Amino acid sequence: MQTATKTARSRVSALVLGALMGATALTALPPMLAAPAFAASAMPQGGYVDLVEKVAPAVVYIEVTKKADPTEYYSQNMPQGFPLDQFMQRFGMPMPMPGTPDGNRPEMHGVGTGFIISADGQIVTNAHVVEGADKVSVTLADGRKVDGKVVGADPATDIALVRIEDGGALPTVAFGDSTGLKVGQDVVAIGNPFGLGNSVTAGIVSALGRDINSGPFDNYIQTDAAINKGNSGGPLFNAEGEVVGINTAIFSPSGGSVGIGFAVPSETAAKVVADLAGDGTVERGWLGVQIQPVTEDIAAALGLVKAEGVLITDVTADTPAAKAGLTRGDIVLSVNGTAVKEPRDLTRMIATDAPGTEVKLGLLRAGKPLDTSVTLGTRPEQPA
Repeated sequence: MQTATKTARSRVSALVLGALMGATALTALPPMLAAPAFAASAMPQGGYVDLVEKVAPAVVYIEVTKKADPTEYYSQNMPQGFPLDQFMQRFGMPMPMPGTPDGNRPEMHGVGTGFIISADGQIVTNAHVVEGADKVSVTLADGRKVDGKVVGADPATDIALVRIEDGGALPTVAFGDSTGLKVGQDVVAIGNPFGLGNSVTAGIVSALGRDINSGPFDNYIQTDAAINKGNSGGPLFNAEGEVVGINTAIFSPSGGSVGIGFAVPSETAAKVVADLAGDGTVERGWLGVQIQPVTEDIAAALGLVKAEGVLITDVTADTPAAKAGLTRGDIVLSVNGTAVKEPRDLTRMIATDAPGTEVKLGLLRAGKPLDTSVTLGTRPEQPA
């Protein structure tokens, strides 16, 4: 599903959004990485000692190695502000790497965090932590190092699944219900900031449903728990020791924590992980419509009392939407009883259901309420 009348989403400055999806970007310099965190319920008396003792053994340290891409290598090793694109065009890049006269690509290293969700060695982390990795090494809480294999990754939600096979009996943690989170609720993050090893930070849920313009399914939990380079892919716990988020990005003018971190909600992560565990891929539901917000002007033109829902501006032929009888001008108010307030709500609700699922849409057609059911198709591959 695409939003008709596309408005160019503002590109966030790298100085301002210091560790967005590249929070764990590979680097040829000493391994570093970034992410966010938090936890639920009121802070227990005496701190989070019991909670941390319970869940920390399931948090792991991930190191990745890959051959450097020329553009990536130079962009990370040139002075800030260096006009890399102009330099490469003017001098006919690619060219041999510094220190490699034969032009062989040097290895780049990156680090991140993950957490074990099954006794057979399934580990959840961020997709950008393991992107392009030739080798994945996992350090367990007891200090053992084992090789990992990427089962699958979903860049759209920045979730990846890694498996280890030589870890023996493994401690695990489980996903909790992120839909029950409240702003102001306590949360705890565990990760490996700057590769120092497992570190614990605590804070609160600062906001819910954040859209940081990183993709079509943005619905981040914002927290003020300290998140720094190396925390990406780490768990965000509630007070019951359940994973309610996966630390993914930070908002920072300096590259360090300024108390604004973002985590993928467990509601999203758990579904993606389940799909990845099956065949390493994620299939998403699809309607086959173009949509746009219902603005005040549109509402007035259609004679609506208030601006609400999402307007269908076009229905593609021979799609689930067309077969269900959806038409241009329909306004989608709800999906399976859940209110739709803006286009990203509808996109996310449909995409998180599996192809073949029947969903009930609450519509407004020619000013009259209407309920209809649609059997979802498979969402086509979208450009990165």
